[in-house]
Amino acid sequence: MSVIWKGLQVTFGLFLIAGLAFASSVFGVLLYAKITGNAWFEEPVAQAAAAVADANAADSAASGQQAAEQASEPEPPKSVLIEAPIVRQRPELPAGCEVTSLTMLLQFSGISKTKLELADEMKKDPTPIRYNKDGSIAYWGNPNTGFVGDVTRKSIGFGIYHTALFELLEQYIPAAVDLTRKPFEDIEEHLRKGVPVVVWTTIDFQVPSKWVTWDTPVGPIRTTFKEHAVLLVGYDEQHVYVNDPYSGKANYKLNKEQFVQTWEAMGRQAITYLPAS
Repeated sequence: MSVIWKGLQVTFGLFLIAGLAFASSVFGVLLYAKITGNAWFEEPVAQAAAAVADANAADSAASGQQAAEQASEPEPPKSVLIEAPIVRQRPELPAGCEVTSLTMLLQFSGISKTKLELADEMKKDPTPIRYNKDGSIAYWGNPNTGFVGDVTRKSIGFGIYHTALFELLEQYIPAAVDLTRKPFEDIEEHLRKGVPVVVWTTIDFQVPSKWVTWDTPVGPIRTTFKEHAVLLVGYDEQHVYVNDPYSGKANYKLNKEQFVQTWEAMGRQAITYLPAS
């Protein structure tokens, strides 16, 4: 047992001597570097610090450039107003608000077409109307297929939706674009490009409380007899501006929030064309 203990003491003593020798060597090197000014051992640290500083400077420069680019981008205008022709749907087309709004859009583009010419050319769904026993409509045409009923209202007439009217727009302007179901911000962006937009709303610009549903050759349709269309010509932060074919008012100012809600209730329908590049 005493032999093992002595062996451990000897081993420990050797480790202690080796540690003291190593520490002495390191101290000597550091002292020599201090006296002579030779800082070779500091170069890796200095290089690493310089690399970190360069990286931080590069990141800072990139962030500054990005901020400068963002600052240089112009903010979208808070208001836009486009001067477009105003055309009244009455007295000839009391149910023709959509095709009259299209007439205004085409005339704005420089195409000389009248509302009566376009009313003859637009697609029509000739499905005859059938009533239920209570007087409600059981079966009729579909406004996505073509104009439903009589646009002159000599007999009952309803209207036409974006899908069918878009085909007529595309015949005259191949760059026609259907913005239906796009966010309203996309329509504002289009107005900023200088082209008005035909949009669907209601005759009193209120979200309808009364809806009707009837069957059609392509399935049931849910709508309202207050359905209306106008030419959207501008906006600001609180309002939109329309050329209303029913009242004959140009640049008619409406509450934006209410208008957007009504437009959404009517299926977010909108058609226009791309400006020339």
